[in-house]
Amino acid sequence: MEARKYQSVIGGMHCAACSTRIEKVVGNLPGVARCTVNLATAKASIVYDSELISVVSIEETIGKLGFVAQGEGADNEQQHGDTVEEELAQIKSRLIPAGILATCIMIISMGPMVGLHLPSFVSANDSPLGHSLLQFFLILPVLYLGRNFYLNGIPALLRGVPNMDSLIAIGTGAAVLYSTWNLVEIGLGVSPVARAHDLYFESAAMLITLISLGKYLEMRSKSKTGEAIKSLLKLAPETAILITDNGEHVEVAVDSLGVGDVVLVRPGERIPVDGMVVDGRSNVDQSMLTGESVPVAKAAGDMLYGGTLNTTGTLSSRAVKVGRDTVLARIVTLVEDAQGSKAPIANLADRISLYFVPIVICIAVLAGLAWYFIAGAEFSFSLRIFIAVMVIACPCAMGLATPTSIMVGTGRGAQLGVLIKTGEALERAQHVDCVVFDKTGTLTVGKPELTDIVSFSSWTEDELLAVAAGAEQFSEHPLAVAIIAAARQGGGELDKVIEFKALPGFGLQGTLVQGETNCSLLFGNSSLLKENGVTGFSEQVEQVYGRLSAEGKTVLHLAVDHELKGVLAIADPLKAEAHDVVLMFKDMGLDVVMLTGDNEKTALAIARDAGIDRVIAGVLPAGKADEIVKLKQKGKVVAMVGDGINDAPALAVADVGIAMGTGIDVAIDSADIVLMSGHLEGVVKALGLSRATMKNIRQNLFWAFAYNIIGIPIAAGILVPFGGPALSPMLGGAAMAMSSVSVVTNALRLRFYDTKQNK
Repeated sequence: MEARKYQSVIGGMHCAACSTRIEKVVGNLPGVARCTVNLATAKASIVYDSELISVVSIEETIGKLGFVAQGEGADNEQQHGDTVEEELAQIKSRLIPAGILATCIMIISMGPMVGLHLPSFVSANDSPLGHSLLQFFLILPVLYLGRNFYLNGIPALLRGVPNMDSLIAIGTGAAVLYSTWNLVEIGLGVSPVARAHDLYFESAAMLITLISLGKYLEMRSKSKTGEAIKSLLKLAPETAILITDNGEHVEVAVDSLGVGDVVLVRPGERIPVDGMVVDGRSNVDQSMLTGESVPVAKAAGDMLYGGTLNTTGTLSSRAVKVGRDTVLARIVTLVEDAQGSKAPIANLADRISLYFVPIVICIAVLAGLAWYFIAGAEFSFSLRIFIAVMVIACPCAMGLATPTSIMVGTGRGAQLGVLIKTGEALERAQHVDCVVFDKTGTLTVGKPELTDIVSFSSWTEDELLAVAAGAEQFSEHPLAVAIIAAARQGGGELDKVIEFKALPGFGLQGTLVQGETNCSLLFGNSSLLKENGVTGFSEQVEQVYGRLSAEGKTVLHLAVDHELKGVLAIADPLKAEAHDVVLMFKDMGLDVVMLTGDNEKTALAIARDAGIDRVIAGVLPAGKADEIVKLKQKGKVVAMVGDGINDAPALAVADVGIAMGTGIDVAIDSADIVLMSGHLEGVVKALGLSRATMKNIRQNLFWAFAYNIIGIPIAAGILVPFGGPALSPMLGGAAMAMSSVSVVTNALRLRFYDTKQNK
């Protein structure tokens, strides 16, 4: 199977029935593995086997359903934005004249009921034909202005897949046809005055106007749900200053830059592409990536990221990643994918949406017939019941309840430096009751420093450091970096160590070359040395080890030819915010656990300073995943927080894997949730935002279901036998129009989410 992903903007979707129908039909095509359609973003994401089905076939299938797949391409997002703006402008241009005409029809039809005196030639009592004809001619342009309801709804009905437009078309169409029949009867002289009072042109006109107004407000609100993505896209500059080989400065389009090109970035300008500083010093505002407002100092050799803001000095940068490979582009893609994904909570609404419209049509017909044939009501009353049921039903509210909240929530997360990769991860994160932190680089700063060297032999401290640094010179472990940095700072030479072998979780072994003599070398924790028969572990050694460990330092033992020569202690200070963040989690009712490969004494010292009560120490990298599984077996919903590199297995088995993006670009693809900065408060933001988003979704779903469950029976006249009112079709249409607007407006509240709301 050659799996490929096809993404496209879908034109012509008007309600949840549309998106659900596409998912069902396209998802059942041979060769299609998964089809997800998002009503809020009007996008489809399809995974398919290119050996079994082509993109053309997929697009043709979508076309046969009455929709338009606008295809893949870099300009899709811009095209969709332009389409939305154009559609808003079109609706607005139609809404104003429709509103004026509908108001005129309302005055002619119902003016006398509120004390308005009309000329005799349009009076229902004095001139029934003139009264009826004027309304008829006024509603014709209203029907034309609202033609999309009929052009979309009737074909969908004829294809056997009715949608919301079908309900509106049937409801308003029935009112117009019945009124037109009465107009003909008036012209023939059949009870002209009575029939002039039995017209529903004003209902049809106001329904079209009110529903169009609701559609306009809904689209305006929906356009705001994608503002986070739009703001990110606007951060990328369109031009850059290219430094040519002969030193000239030429302004070029950013799209034309390639890897290796050198660009000039002046103060106040945004970095055009990801690159490495080759000249200059400055401070760069990376808040758009990390959510942290403090500018970061940059000098030769440091990485720059496209879209970030150069604040003070002038920089020359050599392009490392361009186009869709930049961190900004990858973030935009990741957030778009998240916004297009679905949370499991949406499954019920999706299943109901598929059958909702046909059920509503049946209810409307049965209600109308029941009132006419069983209750003996007048035909006009039964017709009002039929129309009211048709126009009050709103599948859109159900269809928008989940995707709009996910869209706004993930967008807000991106603004806060929190990248939530799927709707499923968002839903799982709300249930987390246990947060497990890796120690090194997560709870600690991740920049260890050598603090102590203690000799237990004739070797001097400098000799111990030279051997240790020689052993670690081929390692990239943070502790190794600290040892090598200390040796180079002292100016001493590194001893030669050959046959280097890393022993994860223990240390390393190798061969120390001293002149023409080769000696066995072990460097690591006490377990490594003791298991290999190293001698020299006196009471003094244990006391020193205990003291250094109690100070939260990592103690490394150095043995040559199975004899302990000394120990080196390394401290990695706790992040300043660690204690406050742990308190925040406790206030949220979460258990906090520290998981580390360090010895228990060192781990307990760090945990004590951080305010963490539970520590799992001495765990090898391969065993961290097993510890996560044990916690899950105890019924915990676990979030694992690590660096996204060394903790990959543990992140994978956790219910929610959270990677601290201390290298920004390194962690993007490594977990369910990625924090673009190394600040621990990002974990609080992530879990708090997931709770807020899921609460928002539940509110939307409750409103959407409650509205339909309560509204449809009222429209069907359930209150009338008990002395209650019959719902006016106009009120039903207005309620339907505002139901979707209310759902989208509620979702938009997430744009203002703040971590203070977590408590």
